Amino acid sequence: MFIELEHLGVKLGGRPILKDLNGRFAGRCIGLLGPNGAGKTTLIHTLVGFHSPTEGTARVLGLDVRTGMREIRHQIGYMPENDSYVAGMTAIRFVRMMAELAGLPPEAAMERAHETLFHVGLGEARYRKLGTYSLGMKQMAKLAVAIVHGPRTVILDEPTNGLDPPGRQRMIQLIRDIRDTREINLIISSHLLRDIEETCDDVMILKNGEIVVYCNLEEQRKANKKFLQLEARGNTAPFLEAVEKLGCECAVEGNRKIKMVLPETVEIRDLYRAASDFSIQIRRLDYKRDSLQDIFLKAMENKNGRL
Repeated sequence: MFIELEHLGVKLGGRPILKDLNGRFAGRCIGLLGPNGAGKTTLIHTLVGFHSPTEGTARVLGLDVRTGMREIRHQIGYMPENDSYVAGMTAIRFVRMMAELAGLPPEAAMERAHETLFHVGLGEARYRKLGTYSLGMKQMAKLAVAIVHGPRTVILDEPTNGLDPPGRQRMIQLIRDIRDTREINLIISSHLLRDIEETCDDVMILKNGEIVVYCNLEEQRKANKKFLQLEARGNTAPFLEAVEKLGCECAVEGNRKIKMVLPETVEIRDLYRAASDFSIQIRRLDYKRDSLQDIFLKAMENKNGRL
């Protein structure tokens, strides 16, 4: 488990922001979602030591944020949403400095700074001052700072913020590359569902300072098995009449495509049995998978916020 929350509560200005968060999370790449004010940034800032727990605690890589923050900071990389650099410093000097602050010796820090800046696509611009960088280049420089020291966990806050389409695709691919090494765990906070869907295995959704959903995306999509799309051959009219008598809701598209919602009492084998009775060939059957947007909206619309 690389993140553990134990009755974690955080108050800012006397107002509760995070409320009794609990859970053990081991996903390789966790997407953090929620509406504005849900507590996403506060949770991240607590994990990196900017805020102290008011109640309970959190552990990162087994280290308690109350007592082990110095060691935690050596083992995590953090890419903040807002710009955080010294405009008058060159990228190579700044990334090297941040690597040294993370615990690397000067010679190793310089070597890693060069390697990392080339990796994120800034090799040719590494001697330019950061203040002259475009927005996309600044985002890549922030990513370089987050990964230069070889952390075990990387936290990215709005990594594609303000990027144009090519820049976004480059950032998404870099995140996937980091994820696919299987040596680094990632937490990605974004208001763009597409970013999370394209990079993350698991998703945590916050609402009003509480965790309302934590799920594996693929498993959650597969759980919705009652909405089907069929392609059938033959005279489908008697088949449709038969399955509607079982309680199915059907809609026909063209001559062969059928959308169907199954009640809890009907199984897939019942459909094949009805098809056999009327000499219908089911040539294709697909479950509709919930998109991340479906999962997010269900969590937001539910009165208690939970799926």
